[in-house]
Amino acid sequence: REGNPMKLGFNLLLWTPHVTAEHEPILRALKKTGYDGVEIPMFEGDPDHYARLGELLDEIGLERTVVSVIQGKNPLSFDKDSQAAALQYAKWAVDCCAALGAPILGGPMHSELGFFTGSPATAAERKRALSFHKRAGDHAAKKGVTFALEALNRFECYFLNTMEQLATYLDEVDHPHVKGMYDTFHCNIEEKDPVAAIRTIARHMVHVHISENDRGTPGKGHVPWAETYRALKKTKYDGFLTIEAFGRAMPALAAATRVWRDFQPTQEEVYKLGFRNMKQGWARA
Repeated sequence: REGNPMKLGFNLLLWTPHVTAEHEPILRALKKTGYDGVEIPMFEGDPDHYARLGELLDEIGLERTVVSVIQGKNPLSFDKDSQAAALQYAKWAVDCCAALGAPILGGPMHSELGFFTGSPATAAERKRALSFHKRAGDHAAKKGVTFALEALNRFECYFLNTMEQLATYLDEVDHPHVKGMYDTFHCNIEEKDPVAAIRTIARHMVHVHISENDRGTPGKGHVPWAETYRALKKTKYDGFLTIEAFGRAMPALAAATRVWRDFQPTQEEVYKLGFRNMKQGWARA
C-alpha cells in the first residue's frame, strides 16, 4: 500500500440504515473514489441477505466493516429478559458479520443507545456488562469477528463516554474478541485533549471513525486533523479510517443521535472531500 498500511472506509449510514443491491451505484462510486472498504449499517436482515451483499462487495472489490447499535433492549438492565434479548441481538449481529465477511463489528454494543436512568452507571450494571461481553465475545471468537466497542458522548449514553473509561473497561473484559475504537466526534465532546486520548485507547484500538465535530464533511469543521493523523500513525495503527457522517435515513437512529438537520450540502461532498482529507492527512502525518 505504498508504505501506507492504513485503509480508508466510508459508512453507508449517510444514505441508508439497510444496504441492499439497489445501493450498488453508491458502492461503485465509493470504490471509484479510491476507498478500500465500506462500513455496513446492521439493524435488520439475516445472514443470507448479508452473504449476498458480501458477494456483491467482493465483485466490486470492497472490504467491509459493520456498525450496529442496541435499541429496545439493554444488556445493563436488571431485567433478565432484556439482558437475554441484548445477547441474542449481539449474536445475531455477529452471525450476520460472519456471513458478510466483516471482521469488525463496531458501535456502542455495550448499552442501549439513547436510554438513561438519570444516574451514572452502577457497579451492578458494570458487572452485567462484563458478563454480556464475555458471552458475546466467545460467540464472536467462534465466528472470526471482533467487537470494536465505541464510547459515546454523554448525550447519547451514560455507560462509556471517554477513552479512559473504555480502555479501563476493556482491560477488565480482557477478551481477545472484544476491543475498542476511537471516534473523533465523540472525543471532541468528551475529552479534555482528544488527540492525547488516542494514546489512552491505543492498546485496545482496532477501528477508527473519522467524523467532523458537527458530523458533517471531514475537514470543514474544527477537529485537529493533522495532529489526529500524526497521533494515530505514532501508535502504528493499521486498521480502517472510516468516515461516519450522518443523515436522516433512519428516523429512530437520527432521533437517538440528535440529527435534526443536514450537515452537508451533498453526500458526494462528504465522500470526495473526506477521502482527500484522510489520504492527504495521513500522507503528511
